[in-house]
Amino acid sequence: MSQEIFINKINGNEMVTVDLLDFKPKEKSLLFDIKEGLFMELLLKEKEFRTFLSKINWEIFRDKYVAIGCTSDAIVPMWAYMVIADKLSEVASGYAYSTPEQLDIDLWRTNILSTDFNHLFHQKVVVRQSQQVPPELYIAITSKLKPLVRTLMYGEAGLPKVILKNKKLE
Repeated sequence: MSQEIFINKINGNEMVTVDLLDFKPKEKSLLFDIKEGLFMELLLKEKEFRTFLSKINWEIFRDKYVAIGCTSDAIVPMWAYMVIADKLSEVASGYAYSTPEQLDIDLWRTNILSTDFNHLFHQKVVVRQSQQVPPELYIAITSKLKPLVRTLMYGEAGLPKVILKNKKLE
């Protein structure tokens, strides 16, 4: 009886794996909810709102990313957002009119797009699949890697789905 020799094709295929979870922000964004400074959580009275802002310990936002929003169904004048942005500019790493979840995705996308992937030039690259990664991040990595890589794939190294083959780099 002859012995069969198994060859690990995954190790020999020269694929590089990119895991988008590696680019996820380390900390979640915080929410600055304007609702807390509204009269009956519905109406902004300027004097009371400015008093509310003066009593906030802005240090809790030090070096954090902050989503500014209002979780109540109130009409908030635009100047209120500007005043909050002014206060946060002194302490926060960044801030935006957003939900914390969307701000986290935006920061995640920025991390991907600001990364230098030139080391992947002319490589076969697999972008690892994950249910935790939103679709817009797969779109971002595709646009970032398309001009660089020889082959772009999605999934796991053992059975990836070919997305594109760059004819210019073959």
